[in-house]
Amino acid sequence: MTRVVAQGTFDLLHPGHVHYLEDAAARGDELHAIVARRANVTHKPEPILCARQRRDMVAALDAVDEAHLGDPEDVFVPIERLDPDVIVLGYDQHHDEAGIAEALAARDIDCRVERASGREPRYDEELLSSGDIVERVLRRRGGPGEGGEGGRG
Repeated sequence: MTRVVAQGTFDLLHPGHVHYLEDAAARGDELHAIVARRANVTHKPEPILCARQRRDMVAALDAVDEAHLGDPEDVFVPIERLDPDVIVLGYDQHHDEAGIAEALAARDIDCRVERASGREPRYDEELLSSGDIVERVLRRRGGPGEGGEGGRG
């Protein structure tokens, strides 16, 4: 059995996330998704949704066998516990594959690190980025003076 791990923030779940998780699932028999905690998201704005809600959304996807919350202090703790054969990174995630492979080797974790394929929008208005979704929401429903409806909904 090949155990695969995919990890990410998964804030405002969108088709790009679904593609990433389906791509990761296709690389093995069992997919575990690790959802980052707010404290570990330092490379972009703080997630909108709490970690448990993001985990529950990811767990609801057919491609995911089990979703886990990341460790608040050490991102490698769930990897050590799950002992995957493959870690699949999102095609545009900021992680350095070689750096992760070195960190895994230093912890004596024997698994491959691969990069998921990308996905292009399938129609003009499809958004594949949480940041793009937030920007659209702010444009359309932002506060007074921002062209929105003042947050009414």
